[in-house]
Amino acid sequence: MKIAIAGATGLVGKELTKYLTSKGHEVSAIRREGSPEAPYPQVTPDYLEQFDALINLAGENIAAGRWTDEQKKKILDSRVNTTRALVTALNQTKNKPTVFINTSAIGIYGNRGADLINEESSAGKGFLADVCRAWEAEANKAQRQNLRVAIARFGVVLDPKGGALNKMLLPFKMGAGGILGDGRQYMSWIGMHDLVRAIEYILETDSLIGPINMTAPNPATNQDFTSALGHVLHRPTIFPAPAFVLNIVLGQMAQEMLLEGSRVMPDQLTSKGFKFDYPNLENALKHEIEKS
Repeated sequence: MKIAIAGATGLVGKELTKYLTSKGHEVSAIRREGSPEAPYPQVTPDYLEQFDALINLAGENIAAGRWTDEQKKKILDSRVNTTRALVTALNQTKNKPTVFINTSAIGIYGNRGADLINEESSAGKGFLADVCRAWEAEANKAQRQNLRVAIARFGVVLDPKGGALNKMLLPFKMGAGGILGDGRQYMSWIGMHDLVRAIEYILETDSLIGPINMTAPNPATNQDFTSALGHVLHRPTIFPAPAFVLNIVLGQMAQEMLLEGSRVMPDQLTSKGFKFDYPNLENALKHEIEKS
């Protein structure tokens, strides 16, 4: 397949490009024209028509800094504006692409405790849920004959080169790792290895449409995650981070990203035959850390 990717220079974009290329696909990065600060890619229908598939991974890093009003606007606008620009061009194409994958996040479900969540579950409350609703609303405006639209709702992506796992590794390696808050909040995760495989599976499986949870089938509590990471690194995990300290340091971001969570299942993927290579957390952590 010929595949265009927006956000190809990000953590997932780099790994996905490498993986798809290794599988014989032809991948092109959609770049922002003009200055690096351009708010979204400038693409035309003629440009998109050369591709079989379009994948949108673009968006401001949600963990780049404290959620000030300005940072919240960047997080929202980077997703909505990029998606809107791509969809506007996509709807004007005639023959190709035939599949559009737009990313979202399981943050759309909000804080749901231990309840089992799947793609049919309702949206929750909070800033991340609001961002995901607006983001997905723009993606769902992609309506053209013979176009399949899939919304890939990412969980916590395990990759030591970036994201949550990257931030955890140093304190854990120093023996200063521990649970966050009470440790009972769920972390619905997926290893980078299985994430890129799942994206290719969506590209090649015509029956996968609409919201798709990109999470492994065994979500873990923060306490279980902490124990598994400590075991993989052969380090103690005895230094908890109290909720009040995290809230003081990080504010709302700590509450929604670290102290709350949801127990999300990948029902769409598994029901359509996708097999995870690393469905077990400790094995996934070991694989991702050792391959880096």
